[in-house]
Amino acid sequence: MLLFVFIFAVGNKQIQVIMSNRKKTAPKVKEPIKVRFKQLANGCQSIYLDYYSNGKRQYDFLKLYLVPEKSPIDKTQNAEILKLANNIKSTKILEMQSMAHGFKLVNIKQKMRLTDYLQAMAADSKQASGNTTKRKHQVYNILIKRLIEYAGEQTTFKQVTKEFCSGFIEYLNTASNRVYRPGFSETFTSGLLAENTKYNYIKTLNVALNKAVREGILQNNPLAMLPRHERPKRQLDNREYLTIDEVRQLVNTPCRKSIVKNAFLFSCFCALSYAEVTSLTWGQIRTDNDGLKVIRYTREKTKKPEYLQLSDEALKFLPDSAGKTAKDRVFPLSNNGYTNETLKSWILAAGITKRITFHVGRHTNATLLLSLGVPIETVSKLLGHADIQTTQIYAKVIDKNKRDAVSKLDGLTD
Repeated sequence: MLLFVFIFAVGNKQIQVIMSNRKKTAPKVKEPIKVRFKQLANGCQSIYLDYYSNGKRQYDFLKLYLVPEKSPIDKTQNAEILKLANNIKSTKILEMQSMAHGFKLVNIKQKMRLTDYLQAMAADSKQASGNTTKRKHQVYNILIKRLIEYAGEQTTFKQVTKEFCSGFIEYLNTASNRVYRPGFSETFTSGLLAENTKYNYIKTLNVALNKAVREGILQNNPLAMLPRHERPKRQLDNREYLTIDEVRQLVNTPCRKSIVKNAFLFSCFCALSYAEVTSLTWGQIRTDNDGLKVIRYTREKTKKPEYLQLSDEALKFLPDSAGKTAKDRVFPLSNNGYTNETLKSWILAAGITKRITFHVGRHTNATLLLSLGVPIETVSKLLGHADIQTTQIYAKVIDKNKRDAVSKLDGLTD
């Protein structure tokens, strides 16, 4: 440290001033809220906020979790979760400071970013499901991508108006159906979005906006202000499926990913959904007292335990279990989007022009059983439907095909 001495004469007195070159350091600002972590028994860390409110220590558990970093994907996921936790902390600090100065809380909450709110809902949904399925979690994540493409990442709740929602629906009507491959930068396009895909995006956004209303972020849901004819509608009666001849064509057509081929054909003969097929482990496939192969699993939608006997046709498409443990997945597929893209090229190679996704395997099983005369009550139980009216949708498809077949005889003797 250098010292500088200055001597000033004031009247008959000399005043000595000693100065140094030491820079004054700014006082460290203490954050009112801290992000903290709690180690869990499963190896994950729970994230919570630690702060004082009205002289009392408070803990807000965010329902966000860091997973052990065993792969680059885990590291990326943890970075996104930490970013989200810090965004929530910043919003909480702003709320506390604004309330202390008499500002209205609703105005502060409306400055929250819509994408941050959806990310929190996605993380909450994934945790609530026990990580048994990524389907709902993926819908949230893809909805976030679509919203960013439409209006940018900085969109706040204050900007989410009736006009915003109407414009987003117009965007979905012209948006291409891109498929994202994990770990790759490129995307694959396959025409426009299906009506049910658009319906699911708006349905998910509607759930988030209703939640925001309940939490006082919004005064009302702007989506509810739109006329029904402007919103995407769910299509129930036009369910695609494969005939038995088309299934035979697929069996005899090579696929560049054999695991995708086997998984889809397995679904055609046992009616499991994509999430149920990909989460199926070897330990869930057992032999009952009669020597039959059965599966004990939890139905994805109803969360109810189910018991399913496997047909000989379904067993043909099980991979080799040699060297596998009870916890190993039977069909370790990648994400649904990439699987459907592989499926599409295989379908085209078989000469089938129908628009086929993995879920069509489940539709195929239902229509095949009904067309072979299996009672609708039995089919409903095999599919795990909570309501037989859902199964009747497939029965209507079969009846329509019968009517179309009979009508082809008209005019043959004219």
